[in-house]
Amino acid sequence: MSKGRENKTLKIYLIKLRSKLKVFKVFINGYGIIGSRLATAVSKDKSIKLIGIAKYSPDGKTEDAIKSGFNVFVPKDSYKEFRKNNFDISGSIEDAILEADLVIDASSEGNGYKNKKKYYLPAKKKAIFQGGEDRYGEKSVADMIHNSRVNYEQARKKDFVIQGSCNVTGMGKIIQPLVEKYGKSLKRFDVNLIRRWADLEDKKEVKDSIEWDKNPHHQEDLKDFIPKVNLFVDALKVPSRMMHLHQMTIRFRGTPPSKDEILELFQNEFGVAVLKNVKGTGELRKQAIELGFEHGDTSMVHIHDELIRVQDDILKISYSDDQTGMVIPENYMLIQGMLLDKPREEALKKADRIFRINRKKKILERKFRGK
Repeated sequence: MSKGRENKTLKIYLIKLRSKLKVFKVFINGYGIIGSRLATAVSKDKSIKLIGIAKYSPDGKTEDAIKSGFNVFVPKDSYKEFRKNNFDISGSIEDAILEADLVIDASSEGNGYKNKKKYYLPAKKKAIFQGGEDRYGEKSVADMIHNSRVNYEQARKKDFVIQGSCNVTGMGKIIQPLVEKYGKSLKRFDVNLIRRWADLEDKKEVKDSIEWDKNPHHQEDLKDFIPKVNLFVDALKVPSRMMHLHQMTIRFRGTPPSKDEILELFQNEFGVAVLKNVKGTGELRKQAIELGFEHGDTSMVHIHDELIRVQDDILKISYSDDQTGMVIPENYMLIQGMLLDKPREEALKKADRIFRINRKKKILERKFRGK
């Protein structure tokens, strides 16, 4: 081999080696229900450096973040306020974003667009947004909504992606396997989203009222990644803090599949557990807490065996949806694709190591099905 070719081979080898050794840096802009969970997850991955988290007000969550060992970054004009409250601040949000390779925007709903314009675009940084941000219109933050069951590969190397909300993520995990299996036999999906009013950590009041969404965004959000599905969604908010419940009615052209076929279809789906004789969402959430699941999350959807119905041309499936934990593995998988360019199967394995979803699924199925 000539000296020139040897040098070229060595150069290629060194480039690949540097790529493998590079530690990618992630910053989490926000430390609420999603941000705090993501900080826990990302800090476990040794191939990623968590720069820290953003806080905008000096409160109990700031203290929680510092006690958890996370660096806290704040707006420049808030330094005095935080230090007056004896909080050890690591620097400004602007500096953290400049250092990051990717930002997870976990700010309050509607702020993602402002942050993109103010921070991410000028600094030329990749960003993941949450389900409350706009996909369409003048305040659109990204050109796709991610669901790891459907379009993970399309998100790889993207600069801006929206992670679907917990309700949209849950629907995708149920609808996509049905679409793949039954295709043209499917006529229509009708879904009632019975949504919890607030999360366990929320301080806001849970009203003694059932309220409805006149124009739920979930229908169009899901059609963003399963565009041909004939879907109708209604959303109700009920006075609970203990997960969502989705009631899905599926009309078929002809005879629907049997209950046994449905149970078999979802048996090996990642992030889908099939449970029996659960008394309600409260029992399931409390069980997750008692079992020591991190943050009290199952991070999955739970099909309820006894609520599966088959009649005439209709199949009915009801499943509970872990609102606080559902999107955290999905965000983590987006990091694997957008930043590390990992194929889906590898990203799934890493997500399972971090969140132990298959282990939690086995524990819950043993508890509620005797399996």
